[in-house]
Amino acid sequence: MPAAKLLKQIKAQQITPDKFQKYGQVIYAACDRKPYDLADASLVLNLGTPRFYIMRCRGRERKFSQMTRHLQCTQCLGSLAGKPWLIAVAPPSAAPYPSISEIAAFHILGDCFIKLERGTWHAGPYFDTKVIDFYNLELSDTNISDRHTANLKPKDNLELEIIL
Repeated sequence: MPAAKLLKQIKAQQITPDKFQKYGQVIYAACDRKPYDLADASLVLNLGTPRFYIMRCRGRERKFSQMTRHLQCTQCLGSLAGKPWLIAVAPPSAAPYPSISEIAAFHILGDCFIKLERGTWHAGPYFDTKVIDFYNLELSDTNISDRHTANLKPKDNLELEIIL
């Protein structure tokens, strides 16, 4: 008989630039004509054609057993209409799987967007409404040629759940 699947709950923390720093950046609104500085997203999109689009996501439960990373580019993600959402992340690494002990979850109120560093493991977005539209900036072929997904079920027999 197979071993019972383990469920690990991860409490979502309110996102701040300091808390999110090892995964990427949090970008808030700035005054028009503000000069570029370290508070702006530092993007890596030079290895292909950038793609900026709106993706419609349907709500789903906050459980996951897979995490994905993109090694060729940074990725920017934010909700339209200021809707709150959740994401789970783990720091970039050379390992083929994220470090389970380093997985964190964030609650994003919708007044900012996130930039994921190259190689940042992520699962989500998750939210409690039926549908949210997100803007997404990545490369045109990111989900074809630069999608590296780790399945945590066979390796650790693990499912994770984001809680508020």
